[in-house]
Amino acid sequence: MMYIEIHLTLGTLAFAFFIAPSAASTESVTIPKELSTVTARLSVSSTSCSVTCGLGYKVEEVCDIGPDGKRRYCSLLRSECLTNWLCGVRHFTVLVGKPFKFSCLTSEEIGPETQSFSYTWRLARGIITTDDAHFVPFKTPSYIIKLSPTEEYDAGTYRCDVQLMKTYKLVKRIYFGLRVIPGNLVDLNFEKSLILEQKLEDKEKNQQNVSVVFHKWQHYSWRQRALLVFLVGIGSGVLGGILLGIFLHSLLKNRSESKRVDK
Repeated sequence: MMYIEIHLTLGTLAFAFFIAPSAASTESVTIPKELSTVTARLSVSSTSCSVTCGLGYKVEEVCDIGPDGKRRYCSLLRSECLTNWLCGVRHFTVLVGKPFKFSCLTSEEIGPETQSFSYTWRLARGIITTDDAHFVPFKTPSYIIKLSPTEEYDAGTYRCDVQLMKTYKLVKRIYFGLRVIPGNLVDLNFEKSLILEQKLEDKEKNQQNVSVVFHKWQHYSWRQRALLVFLVGIGSGVLGGILLGIFLHSLLKNRSESKRVDK
């Protein structure tokens, strides 16, 4: 029995056997006798690529397909995949003096294969852009840039190119747009900056939280409720006693000091 290894899908094989005769319908097609004993090793299924851009990985199921069409000796094969090498722009806003870092690779991409890549950084200082004419080389050997602390001078667009060491093939390009602003220009009153729709949404969330607490209270037994009321009462009484004691102590102290002044 002949054995050949073909890295095709079952759909491709079916297309070759069933579509080809219809394309040449005017002539009869004779399948060689040798093919009736051939066993091919094919990729029968595959997962999607692990990333939407850049070099990722997929897992394929590879099986031996005999003349009877049955699958035998199946195994899983992990292979590289590249759907799109351009990953677009990611925007960040950082306060002056705060530490910040960004990376060419995601947590899913970091692994033993990291050493097989080379990283080239370029910087367009002071602007957010993807125009190559504005970029100049930015020297750093790692796929991570750390700014500690961040200065206004660090603002701009950082571009990272990831290449395979063996072939120098570009497998990923990503831009990081970094805005750096002084802390005294930031208004920390978050609620003041909300629009009407956001305020209504926040109010609705608060009402939902109150409803959740009420439902939890209803699920408590009467003993649990009594214990909670008792504990809250004791806590309130102790706190009230402490505050009353502080008030009386300060009042007596002021009176004694006023008597000494009168004498």
